[in-house]
Amino acid sequence: MKVATGKSILKGIAIGPLRIYRKKAAEARRASVLSPAEELARFESARREAQEQLGALYDKALDEVGEDNAAIFEIHQMMLDDEDYVDAVKSIIETQGATAEYAVSTTGENFAAAFAAMEDSYMQARSADVKDISRRVVNILTGSEQGDVQGEEPAILVADDLTPSETVQLDKSKLLGFITRHGSSNSHTAILARTMNIPALIGVDFDESWDGRLAVLDGYNHCVYIDPAPELLSAMEAKHRSDLEQEALLQGLKKKPNVTLDGTEIQVYANIGSAGDVGLVLQNDAQGIGLFRSEFLYLDGSDYPTEDQQFAVYKRVAETMAGKKVVIRTLDIGADKQADYFGLDHEENPALGYRAIRICLTRRDIFKQQLRAILRASAFGSVSIMFPMIISVREVRDAKEILEECRRELKAQGAAMGEVEIGIMIETPAAVMIADELAEEVDFFSLGTNDLSQYTLAIDRQNPKLDTFYDPHHPAILRMIRMTVEAGHRHGCWVGICGELGADPALTETFLRMGVDELSVSPSAILPLRKRIRSLDLTKSGE
Repeated sequence: MKVATGKSILKGIAIGPLRIYRKKAAEARRASVLSPAEELARFESARREAQEQLGALYDKALDEVGEDNAAIFEIHQMMLDDEDYVDAVKSIIETQGATAEYAVSTTGENFAAAFAAMEDSYMQARSADVKDISRRVVNILTGSEQGDVQGEEPAILVADDLTPSETVQLDKSKLLGFITRHGSSNSHTAILARTMNIPALIGVDFDESWDGRLAVLDGYNHCVYIDPAPELLSAMEAKHRSDLEQEALLQGLKKKPNVTLDGTEIQVYANIGSAGDVGLVLQNDAQGIGLFRSEFLYLDGSDYPTEDQQFAVYKRVAETMAGKKVVIRTLDIGADKQADYFGLDHEENPALGYRAIRICLTRRDIFKQQLRAILRASAFGSVSIMFPMIISVREVRDAKEILEECRRELKAQGAAMGEVEIGIMIETPAAVMIADELAEEVDFFSLGTNDLSQYTLAIDRQNPKLDTFYDPHHPAILRMIRMTVEAGHRHGCWVGICGELGADPALTETFLRMGVDELSVSPSAILPLRKRIRSLDLTKSGE
C-alpha cells in the first residue's frame, strides 16, 4: 500500500480506480507568417468561438452548480475581452510576425506568471483562469480536441491541474473524486468541487504508475491510499456508508423545527454573499437570511453599482425568500476587502482603519444610494438593515438619520416601501460595553464573532503564525456574547450570531442557555446545526 498526502478541498471518502487525465497539448507554432493581418483575423474568429463555448458552459453550470458558481464562465468571457490581454496577443502577432496560436499561448503564460507572482491568494488563483481561456483559444486555432478523459467506468480522476471548464464538463456520474498536483483552495475549480460535493485533494505528488490502480481518497485525513490493505479498505467503505447515511438523515430534517427536546426554539438563518446563493438557502431549508454581505456587489464589479442595479438584486432576494426575513448588511468594505475604484489609501493597520460604517458616514452619496435601494426592495418582502463595525451611539444615530432622509426622498417620489427593522453588528469590545445604550436605538443585534474574537484577543485572524494562539472559545469572548444577549433582551432587542462560532456544535448548547435568539450560518451548516439543536435537552445540567 502507498500513501500520498495533499490538501483536502472537501471532507469525504471516494473509493475506486484511479484514472490519469492526460491533456492533449495543442501545438503553438513559433513559425513566422507572411500575413499578420490573416493571423489577427484568425485570432478574432477563435476568440468569438471561445466566447460562444463559454456561454454554453455557463448555461450548463447554471443547471448543475447555480448562478453564483456559474459566474466564473462570465468572468472568463470578460477576460477574453480584456483590453490588455487582447492588445498583448495582437502585439506579438504584429511585431514578431508570429502565428495566432503562438501569440495566444505566450500571452497566456505571461499573464499567468504575473498573477502567480501577486501576494493576494485570490489573484494568484486567477493564474489558472487565464491559462484556461488561452488554452481554449489555442485549441480552436489548432483544431485540437481533448477526447474522452474519463472512460466508461466511474473513477477518481488524477491530473496535474483541472480548469473550471474541464471540471464542469466532466460527467458527474463517472466522477468519484479528483486529485491534482497543482491548484489552490481558492481556485474556482476548488469552489466548484465543494459546491458539487465532490471529494478532492490538491497538492498531491503522483506518478504514471497510479493509472488504473484501486485507491481510497480520504478527505478527512488529507491523503490518498493506493492499493489499500484489505482491513483499511473495509474501514473506509464503512466510513463512506456512514457518510451517506448521515447525509440521508440530514435531508430528513428538512421542514423540521429548530427545537430542543425540552421545547426551546431558536431561529436558524443563512449567510449569503450574492443573490446566486439563495438557491442554497432554500435547498438547505433556512428560516431566513441573517446576513446578506452586500459588499460583494461592490467587489465583483469595476465601478460602483447603481441604485437600480442594487435594487434589482435586493428585490430578487426578497421576493424569492417569500416573506422570510432577509437581513442586508450595509457596505462593509475596507480591511481585507478592497475595491480599487474606491481609491482607499494604503493603511498600516487596515483592520483598525477606514472601513465599513466609517466609509459610509463620510461618503454619504455611496451610502444613500445603497439605503434607497434597500428601502425600495423592502416593499417586496421582509427586509431588515444592519449597520457594521459600530462603536458608538452617535454612529447609529447618524446612520438612522441618513436612512430617514432617504425614506423621505422616496416617499416624496411616490416609491413603495415596507417596514424595515434596524440592527447593528456587535463586533468590537466597545460595542459590547455600551450594548445597553445601543439597544435603545435599534431592533436587533447580530454578533460578528470573527471580528469580535480578533479585536478582543488582539490576534490578526489572517496571520497563520498566530493560529496556535487563537482561541475562539476564550472565556472573554463567551462572556462578551452573554453580556450582549442580556443587554439586548433588557431593551427588547432580539440577538443573533452571524460569525463562524454560530456553526460550532461545541457551543450550540452554550448559546441556547445564554438565550441567543438566532444563529446565521453558511447554507451547508443549516441541517447539521438543526440536528445538534434537536438533540439537546436544556433541563439537564449544562454549563
